[in-house]
Amino acid sequence: AIEEFPTYSRGSQGVIAMQCSDRNGNLVTALQLFEGDEMMLISDKGTLVRTRTDEVSVLSRNTQGVRLIRLSQEDERLVGVERIAETDDDDIAGTDIEGTDIEGEDASTDENADNRPEQGAGEE
Repeated sequence: AIEEFPTYSRGSQGVIAMQCSDRNGNLVTALQLFEGDEMMLISDKGTLVRTRTDEVSVLSRNTQGVRLIRLSQEDERLVGVERIAETDDDDIAGTDIEGTDIEGEDASTDENADNRPEQGAGEE
């Protein structure tokens, strides 16, 4: 948790957040995640992993962490991590896409929507 990081003045040398080694590599990014959120990890070779934060073990800040993605190739690298905020499944299931109103002019199906002349119009 963010509370584990002490606040220091500007002249300090910082705080160790993670022990980096050959086994786990460098720290790629740090995100503040909340209970119920999910995260998406992506590699440069297209490997995607979506994980609920509730499934990730919580460790103290000065550890080597847990494995979230297994990169299959030696030259494959993690290039992105994104937080996916918690969504309410009821809101998603109740979304009515067809009934969405659009402000502005009415779009009727019997008018030529792209304003092109009708085929054969003006040709006699």
